[in-house]
Amino acid sequence: MRLNDLDERIVHALAEDARRTYADIGSRIGLSAPAVKRRVDRLRAAGAITGFTVRVDPAALGWATEGFIEIYCGRNTSPEAIRRGLERMPEVVAASTVTGEADAIAQVFAADMRHFEQVLERIAGEPYVERTKSVLVLSPLLRRSSSGISPGIPG
Repeated sequence: MRLNDLDERIVHALAEDARRTYADIGSRIGLSAPAVKRRVDRLRAAGAITGFTVRVDPAALGWATEGFIEIYCGRNTSPEAIRRGLERMPEVVAASTVTGEADAIAQVFAADMRHFEQVLERIAGEPYVERTKSVLVLSPLLRRSSSGISPGIPG
């Protein structure tokens, strides 16, 4: 489903704060609350909106160390095998297959360097992993939600 401008603005408003009321969203984009609700219901039914969630600051969980781990796999390793291995690790908050030399990259949050090292060792110990390469984040410069691709709603 391709979103039109109003639907996209609704999605961005919800991505910014999923607890925002339909009336608040409507006032920002020029629709009534019932019209926003109808559009949200339609977006959910069509699968464009798959759910509502909460974003938690990893530091609030005591996870202040962030890094990215490049994963280099053996031949014929499927993306599904990589996903199954990584999804068991709560410290892995995102993972993707990638172009380039690595087969996948995982974003990891950990309590400290030792915890990060333990996660790295668990990933490296997966049977499909031949080697890993990691980098640690010094300072995050910009973070957006997955629907933050285009500029947010003005005002």
